[in-house]
Amino acid sequence: LISCNIYSFTGASIHPDAKTVSINYFQNQATIVQSQLSQTFTLALQDKFLRETSLVLEKQDADMHFEGYISDYKVMPVSIGSQDQANQNRLSITVFVRFINSIEESQSFEQNFTKYSDFDASQSLSSLEEQLIDEIIEELIDDIFNKAVVNW
Repeated sequence: LISCNIYSFTGASIHPDAKTVSINYFQNQATIVQSQLSQTFTLALQDKFLRETSLVLEKQDADMHFEGYISDYKVMPVSIGSQDQANQNRLSITVFVRFINSIEESQSFEQNFTKYSDFDASQSLSSLEEQLIDEIIEELIDDIFNKAVVNW
């Protein structure tokens, strides 16, 4: 224990007065809508806080609150080979997050988080999409968690 924050093995530094967290559903507002992305992302964020903190999940009026939306979901070439053909493509996901910490208001933020994963252009996105989304979401969730409660 240090100062008035509680530290855990995950590196989380949560004020001892914070007992609850609420996480709104993250709507997909990207131009390309992947049908399961909103639900997968929202559940992953909730799961991270339930697994790695002692906070209790509430529907509203929590000590810590997350809301936002998926703002971008795109695939683009990143490496061009001969005959102007893509060698590698990149799946990129951007999420806008508003975090409200009612216990320590200075920790609140609004920020875009972007992560991506590259894949061989000879492979179809549909055959890799679920795996790539899972990898990207895990990285996004880690960044959001770190920004909100690790404070490194």
